[in-house]
Amino acid sequence: MIKAQIPDIKVLLSTPKNIVIVPHKNPDGDAMGSTLGLYHYLKSLNHNAIVVAPNDYPDFLKWLPGDDTVIKFESETEDSKALITNADIIFTLDFNAFHRAGEHMATALETATALKIMIDHHQQPDDYANFTYSDVSMSSTCEMVYNFIEMLDDTKRIDVKIATCLYVGIMTDTGSFRFSATTSRTHFVIGSLIEKGANNSEIHNNIFDTNSYSRLQLLGRAMTNLKVLPELRTAYITLSQAELDEFNFKKGDTEGFVNYALSLKGIIFAAIFIESAKDRIIKISLRSKGEFSVNEFSRAHFHGGGHTNAAGGRSETDMSSTIMNFISILPQYKQELSQI
Repeated sequence: MIKAQIPDIKVLLSTPKNIVIVPHKNPDGDAMGSTLGLYHYLKSLNHNAIVVAPNDYPDFLKWLPGDDTVIKFESETEDSKALITNADIIFTLDFNAFHRAGEHMATALETATALKIMIDHHQQPDDYANFTYSDVSMSSTCEMVYNFIEMLDDTKRIDVKIATCLYVGIMTDTGSFRFSATTSRTHFVIGSLIEKGANNSEIHNNIFDTNSYSRLQLLGRAMTNLKVLPELRTAYITLSQAELDEFNFKKGDTEGFVNYALSLKGIIFAAIFIESAKDRIIKISLRSKGEFSVNEFSRAHFHGGGHTNAAGGRSETDMSSTIMNFISILPQYKQELSQI
């Protein structure tokens, strides 16, 4: 457990190191908030730290303090590989298996000789890290980074930049503090971050009040495509590549769409299926209420995983076949879906 290893980590961080901090592929608010929050903390300790993201991320996260320092593996591959090769320490945040960083970056991480530290709240972590802080009960990796700094007896170093980054990840991963993983401890941490300078109103506006006209049109199409299976308490949304193109889709535009399906009265299982012609897959996001585990569902049927109530996956068949498969699987879970 990480607490028993804290003395060793304190010694490790007591002198300047080359440190690379990595989020998962297609990073979200928690991934970028946690990596940039840790980046600012490590810089305050005079480490040569840098965030290397597998690929680009939505524009609504690019106001985060330190965004201009982030290196992207997909577009800056050789520089990224050199940083990973020369690192003394690699932190992997908000993911727990190398493949979640993408095939090519996973290879670079696997072959790196750096000491590795994992901080993550997803289920079933791989055993690759020298130091592992894994806790599926946590609201977010950002809350865990706060705890990590606290375990190092160093919360005095949390400034407005760190506080802002960590607030973003906690807010987004808890659905603005409404998901069940939000605890009294989560609210304590949020209160502490506000005291350190995080401007909660401004952060909320920067994340949620930046809709483009085309994104709202795309949301309208998603709602038109919404289908409900009341006997299975399930709802799902489809978006084809043609529909994405029609409304000038940009990375992050479909963030949160699946929650509209889950908000329907009587629905406890929701999915969104989004075609990616470039990747030749259907990307899948799953959400649930109560004890129905979309993590287990995704792992069993769609090559994915995540949390009990929020998970992702993919299908390598076309949209029609994917939906037919999804609907054919659901009766296996009818009893579980009817009990909640």
